[in-house]
Amino acid sequence: MNKPDENPMNTKAVRYIAAYSQDLQQQALTLLNENKLGDILKQRYPQAHQLSSSATLYAYGQDIKNRYLRSSPPLSKVIYDDSIHVVDHALGLHSYVSRVQGHKLKAKNEIRISSLFRHTPEQFLRMIIVHELAHLREKEHNKAFYKLCEHMEANYHQLELDVRLYLCHRERFGDLW
Repeated sequence: MNKPDENPMNTKAVRYIAAYSQDLQQQALTLLNENKLGDILKQRYPQAHQLSSSATLYAYGQDIKNRYLRSSPPLSKVIYDDSIHVVDHALGLHSYVSRVQGHKLKAKNEIRISSLFRHTPEQFLRMIIVHELAHLREKEHNKAFYKLCEHMEANYHQLELDVRLYLCHRERFGDLW
């Protein structure tokens, strides 16, 4: 017989926080099983953002980039993407596309965010955009990368955890906002 924390359903429920400590995973699982995690997240983040169009999302991402990464290459797109599936561990994607036009090399930086974040708190969206913007300077998830994320969003690590907890809740109970 499986122990409670070895149950495949329990493993699936906390797969988004699998890199965190066993203690944290167990706390999250307890809150999920008692259906309290959603209430905690709703109390912490009471409402969804209003950035539902591509134009407003682009302006929002561009504002953050201009504030913290002024000298980085420009963004050509910041859009919601229905094809990004969180099950592949991606909340958003950044891409760097180079094309030769005539005798010039044109580069485009794009950020694509999973459409499921279209109706979540602004803080969640900001965390994802900050993460993808940090990849303009740091390609790897290393110490410099996370330091840059914290520079752009002081509460970055807490927000990342809360986004992952939201995904655990969403998988079991559906959307909150």
